[in-house]
Amino acid sequence: MAIDTVEAPSSTPAVSSSHFSSQPRHFYVAVDRLQFKTETLLDLLGVAGQRPGLPVVVCCSSRDELDSVCSHVTSLPFISLSPLYSEMTEVERAVVLERFRKSSIIWNQNSNGLPGDTSKKNEVEEKSHMIVVTDVCLPIPSSGEPAICARVLINYELPSKKETYTRRISACLAADGIVINMVVGGEVVTLKGLEESSGIIIAEMPINISEIL
Repeated sequence: MAIDTVEAPSSTPAVSSSHFSSQPRHFYVAVDRLQFKTETLLDLLGVAGQRPGLPVVVCCSSRDELDSVCSHVTSLPFISLSPLYSEMTEVERAVVLERFRKSSIIWNQNSNGLPGDTSKKNEVEEKSHMIVVTDVCLPIPSSGEPAICARVLINYELPSKKETYTRRISACLAADGIVINMVVGGEVVTLKGLEESSGIIIAEMPINISEIL
């Protein structure tokens, strides 16, 4: 299902453009049916992932969903993909996180017009960098582990609890990052519950995702 054909639930409140300037920014994309979810994710990445060096995190609630996402995303040649799951050794985990943090630093340098290591530009920046992670494997900033500071956080599975939602943000998202929540059918109720409990306004994602990147 193409992004521009996804219908949004009318019950979610409209948000004026003034809310888009507050950071991080929160959006949702409605998916008509569960079987279209992977296709919708690939449509999103087909646009967002074309931005050279873009750091993206996709959060899943289970290992099965992580494996499913990874199996489909590996077909996208413009994304450098790293899964993060509980069976990894500490060394493997540290390597994945450090590589992603470096990609985030490079992205921020380029976005702000700061000088970077141009000798490695083609090697490092030609692909978007993505981590797919389950909740149990998120970094823990409260214990001193640094956040990974993604520009885009995609909640492939919408968390039902405010605590899970805010933990994903604190562990994964840069201060000026955006959150994209994938919402299927009856999850509209869950989405509204998150808005009410957290005080966060979650706006409908623009048809052209490039407008918010």
